[in-house]
Amino acid sequence: MENSTAKKSTIVTWVIIMLLLVWVLVKGGFSFFVVGDVGQPTWNYRPLKDVPGESPYAIYKVSPYPQHVKGAKGE
Repeated sequence: MENSTAKKSTIVTWVIIMLLLVWVLVKGGFSFFVVGDVGQPTWNYRPLKDVPGESPYAIYKVSPYPQHVKGAKGE
């Protein structure tokens, strides 16, 4: 009887390992085929200046005195 229980336990262990392996492969395949990279986008935003006040899409007007600290003409 002891030998039969050990054999059944081994089979169950291998079945669990195979199910986990199938789960990892299915999840990886889903990620690769469905969520994968579709390539370069088709739109073009053109190069924009990095300073927000100089961008054509800025919501604030450009300050005549670019210093942002309090002081002479920078307040």
